[in-house]
Amino acid sequence: MNTQERERQMEATTKVLPYVALVVALGLALVTGSSSTGYRVAAVGLSAVAALWMALMHTPIRQRDERKVRGTVFYLGLLACIAGLILLNPFFAVFGWSGYLFVALVPGWWKLPAMIANAGLMAVSEVGGTAQLHGLVWIAYFGLFAVNTFIVGMLTKAGMDEELRNEQRIKEIGELSEANRRLAQTMEENAGLHAQLVVQAREAGIFDERQRMAGEIHDTLAQGLMGILAQLEAADLAEHDGPRRRRHLGLAKELARESLAEARRSVQALRPRQLEAARLPEALRDLAKQWTQTSGIPVRAEVDGEPSPLQPALEVVLFRAAQEALANTAKHAEAAHVGMTLTYMHDQVSLDVLDDGKGFDPDAVEPAPANGTGYGLSAMRHRLRQVGGSLEIESTPGDGTTVSASVPALYFHERNQGNEAGQA
Repeated sequence: MNTQERERQMEATTKVLPYVALVVALGLALVTGSSSTGYRVAAVGLSAVAALWMALMHTPIRQRDERKVRGTVFYLGLLACIAGLILLNPFFAVFGWSGYLFVALVPGWWKLPAMIANAGLMAVSEVGGTAQLHGLVWIAYFGLFAVNTFIVGMLTKAGMDEELRNEQRIKEIGELSEANRRLAQTMEENAGLHAQLVVQAREAGIFDERQRMAGEIHDTLAQGLMGILAQLEAADLAEHDGPRRRRHLGLAKELARESLAEARRSVQALRPRQLEAARLPEALRDLAKQWTQTSGIPVRAEVDGEPSPLQPALEVVLFRAAQEALANTAKHAEAAHVGMTLTYMHDQVSLDVLDDGKGFDPDAVEPAPANGTGYGLSAMRHRLRQVGGSLEIESTPGDGTTVSASVPALYFHERNQGNEAGQA
């Protein structure tokens, strides 16, 4: 049974039983008491005053916290009526126990002295009234008073403990409600943050995909088209040399087919064709051979250290770096010789592309101006950073160029090569 149900039951009890007890006590007092008119008038009058006091000054127990003063005044008046009636006739003790019902209206620890006073009046009735208080009867009175006080004290303490527990429960419920409110507010805020994160993640994904496609287009279509254009221009210059013209046109067709295939692979996010059938050293040698055919510039490709299979993403990045370095050499360097060295070390793998061309000022092109010059270097640097690598460019006008790309040496176990190739 919860607190509200107990208070409703107590409220119903205090509305009926005290009046019934008062009527019964008045009947007993009239039957057993004096037959004088004054006594009877006093008994009926005091009973009427007690009834009117309870009717007019009654305070609902559920409102005791809001009406503490009224509840205290009501109880003191009721206790005075009980005292007068018990002093008039001990049988009014039948009504006197009503004081225990209304003691809940007294605030705090004042309940204890209020109930002790009520117990003292009940002890007077138990010894037969004030007329019996003489001699050894006082001993009996104090014994009864002590027993009543002990019982009342225990009941009062139990009631007060229950009241404290109720207040604690109310406080905990309030704190829980506040915690729930804060939790709901936090959940709303988190929902907003989650929505923002979803939008940001989507935008970041779109940006990364645009970056990837831009790099793939630059590495495949742009370089392929540049090679095709170079072969077509060479074919035009060889207009009167049939074999040479056919060779350049054949190379242009081959580059077109390869560029189309690479474009399809870029859309599907697949690895470069050269890395499908071979590892990085062989793929770089094939790239050097093909580039020599289209550019006419000899390339010396070397491998230093013990070649070991790298993680596929690292091999792709180094291969794309080699493509970009060679493309820039063909487009800008006017070089006569190119050297490409792949070096395997304990903690990193590096790729160096050197040419003996006219060189340039790296600071003038790395920012990638609005006209697009230097985009390849920026894209190369971005790719390397994504895998924890780095790019260094050493060049001075008239003294050639060295492009150095390095990645962490994250090697692949031989038994996983077949699985990785299938996944690619």
